Amino acid sequence: TFKNFFPAINVANVKLADCRRVVLFNFIRRDTSSSRNDTDTTLSTNSPDDKEDEEVEVRHYVIRATPVGVDRKVRKIVQSRNVPNLSKLNDISDYIMGTTSSGAPAPSATSGNMSDSEPEDETSHVVLPQKYIGRGNATSQKSALKLVELGPRLRLKLAKVERGMAGGDVMYHAYVNKTPQEAMEQKQKITERNELKRKRKEEQDENVARKEKLKQDKKQAKLQRKLDREQKAMQALRNE
Repeated sequence: TFKNFFPAINVANVKLADCRRVVLFNFIRRDTSSSRNDTDTTLSTNSPDDKEDEEVEVRHYVIRATPVGVDRKVRKIVQSRNVPNLSKLNDISDYIMGTTSSGAPAPSATSGNMSDSEPEDETSHVVLPQKYIGRGNATSQKSALKLVELGPRLRLKLAKVERGMAGGDVMYHAYVNKTPQEAMEQKQKITERNELKRKRKEEQDENVARKEKLKQDKKQAKLQRKLDREQKAMQALRNE
């Protein structure tokens, strides 16, 4: 199941800043029997695809939080990494208010590619219980949440299920249907193949152990010959 793909989350202890992405799984079941052509006799009536088609769509999103209730120009200064170009203005208030001290329209200030729009969907507005990633997303601050798709987009269909890890008998196959006798024969072949692998593994282990023993015996014999030569040399010196 897809649940086992991800670690468990303890809601009581999780940090809000650690929740940055969302994965959406959408199970689709379509009844294809009605869409089949009744005059098409080339398709097998025993195929499961003649009745229904099941797929799982996977979407991957990143969570973006934007402070709300703040003037868009103030929010632009807070969130943008580059300070807007205020060289044509006399004061920061000219940029915020849009007018000069005399009441005349203030020259426009240029900035990056930051959007001036603010999320209008109030259902996406939440009060943050903890500090979240992004400038302006402080504790108890109201922010608007938005999901931005990262990809890739996947559409998965279950085709085959095997027992164990790429070595057991086939428990389900979407495109191949076998009789109980054929399934039993396949299971017998897999059992024989696994038994043969086990015997070969035992033989290999025995050969490795035998070679290691021979190596140790040779090493011990060499050491013993060295000791014998040393003893003979010491004996010859004593006799002189």
